[in-house]
Amino acid sequence: MTRAIVVGGGVAGPVAAMALQKAGIEATVHEAHAGPAGDVGAWLGLQVNGLDALRAIDAEHAVAGVGFPTPVIEFRSWTGTVLGALPTSGPGGSSGLSMRRSDLYRALHAEALRRGVRFRYGSRLVDARCTASDVTAVFADGTTESADLLVGADGVRSTVRSLVDPGAAAPRFVPVLNTAGYSEHVPPGAEVGRLTMVFGRRGFAGYLVPPSGGTWWFANPPLDREPPAGEVAGTPDAEWRARLSELHRGDRSPILALVEATPGPLRGWTTYDVPTVRRWSAGRMVLIGDAAHATSPAAGQGSSLAVEDAIVLARCLRDLPPRAALEAFEGLRRARAERVVAQGFRTSSAKSPPAVGRVARDLVMPFVLRRRDPQAWMRAHSVDWDAPAVPA
Repeated sequence: MTRAIVVGGGVAGPVAAMALQKAGIEATVHEAHAGPAGDVGAWLGLQVNGLDALRAIDAEHAVAGVGFPTPVIEFRSWTGTVLGALPTSGPGGSSGLSMRRSDLYRALHAEALRRGVRFRYGSRLVDARCTASDVTAVFADGTTESADLLVGADGVRSTVRSLVDPGAAAPRFVPVLNTAGYSEHVPPGAEVGRLTMVFGRRGFAGYLVPPSGGTWWFANPPLDREPPAGEVAGTPDAEWRARLSELHRGDRSPILALVEATPGPLRGWTTYDVPTVRRWSAGRMVLIGDAAHATSPAAGQGSSLAVEDAIVLARCLRDLPPRAALEAFEGLRRARAERVVAQGFRTSSAKSPPAVGRVARDLVMPFVLRRRDPQAWMRAHSVDWDAPAVPA
């Protein structure tokens, strides 16, 4: 195998192209948008397992300069009471990084370009045809390209997934909305790098102070029905602010002060996950990242899982014939990824339970957090590039 087509230029795509290159496979990344990501999304965390996977292909330095350490996640109730805290550190003691999503995209694109990876922008996949020896991708502009492999890194609404598994279930709506912003207000007592999560009486939110000043924040207004397409994206700034005021009024938290000091307009989006896909590969096509197992942001692992996928896939293709490599990749990744997706959905669903549930949650949460790092399994994943993909 010498050539691959990678569909999708977010996180998984550029990392897959770099990892495949390291395995001796030339890859071209096709991105449907007209150019690299600009001011897209809000902010996110890249956890230590994702950083470790980037380290396997000597790419961790590419993101170190755009993120800052976030060593602890603190949880508070609506009364301001600290319920507990979780570290984000891994076995070596390093911590996860927080960064703007757009900065992560740009950093990975820049590093891939520096290594000679080719990108085609405005290149939207519409079909693909496999033979025993290759795959031909068909794009919306009428062009085609053939290669030994097609990697679907095209996100939660993946076109490649519809080709790999035409009967795949639609992505699942996660019952909270999302909005976020960058505030000029800094809450008293806030520490740089400490991510604070607030279980409000009627809504969940969080905030983080970066070294550059101000405060990054997000909020998850509950919504138990899937909204029509375009409804959330079309919600005006004033309505978002009124909704957040209603949800967080009376909570002893800085959320409303943060919102008031945030330049508009506020924007929102819906969240979907992909609990399971019946198969991750078909013929010469394979899914990675959100295309295979999109997870709620509540898990904090979407980008890290995507990076892990990219490295593990490349190692499998380095060591095994194509069909065996794709089977091995799915066998190595499926259980871990689906467990994280399930945890993320549970966490999202628990953000805004009924009143009785809120009381029970706030009482139980301190005992849960006192366990020996209950989320360590998410981060406990190391990728050794030099080790065999499948141990003998």
